[in-house]
Amino acid sequence: MLHTYLIVLPVVFLAGLVDSIAGGGGLLSVPAYMAAGLPPHYVLGNNKFSSSFGTLCACLRYHQHGLIDVRVALLSAFFALIGSFLGTSTVLLLRPDFLRILLIILIPLVATLTLANRSLGRENRSQHQSRQRKYSLAALAALLIGFYDGFFGPGTGMFLIFFYTLVLKYDFVTANANTKVVNLASNVAAVITFIINGKIIYAIGIPAACAGVAGNLLGAKLVIKKGSAIIRPIFVFTLVLLFGKILFDLLAGG
Repeated sequence: MLHTYLIVLPVVFLAGLVDSIAGGGGLLSVPAYMAAGLPPHYVLGNNKFSSSFGTLCACLRYHQHGLIDVRVALLSAFFALIGSFLGTSTVLLLRPDFLRILLIILIPLVATLTLANRSLGRENRSQHQSRQRKYSLAALAALLIGFYDGFFGPGTGMFLIFFYTLVLKYDFVTANANTKVVNLASNVAAVITFIINGKIIYAIGIPAACAGVAGNLLGAKLVIKKGSAIIRPIFVFTLVLLFGKILFDLLAGG
């Protein structure tokens, strides 16, 4: 068990740090659980269990500092759950291979737009949009990205952040904080399912949850202190990680 802790806990801490700043922590934590030798379903169960507690703490910290647009975040969470259910149902009928090919094109495009548009996410200009337009677009995007989450999954939080900044004109800090509420809702739904089916090893999951909470709290502190300046580079970093994972899966035939 000691070697499992030595592999999992430091990486889950780092994953929590990255996830609280720009999303994509699962790209680090899932391989760590796999390297520790956990069976696939237990990898997913323990990852969701540990990340849920970290995301909850990050949400609370962001809410305490008034960084969450609560109505938009809750509306997005609701429609993302509907989309995720539809996506999960669809994946039973179709293989998500075409999405991998689409993402090979889409991810570099998102990264390029983020790097090229230096003003993206620097200021919160969402108040200039009508409430009806903001809510309608947030609901539609959450439904589509929730579907993607249920159908395929990786990078959901990053795509939500990008939508919030590009379309709804939030700054990176508010966009990231809103995304955490959506992530928390989907994580809790998944954790309940894994608990019911006995797919969590608590001797690993509880210490990993503590490591994830520590990472998320540190990440949230950095976001509150440094703002968009720290989110932008971490956001691009996680996009690169996602691109590498998708490319590897395509070449490996997985």
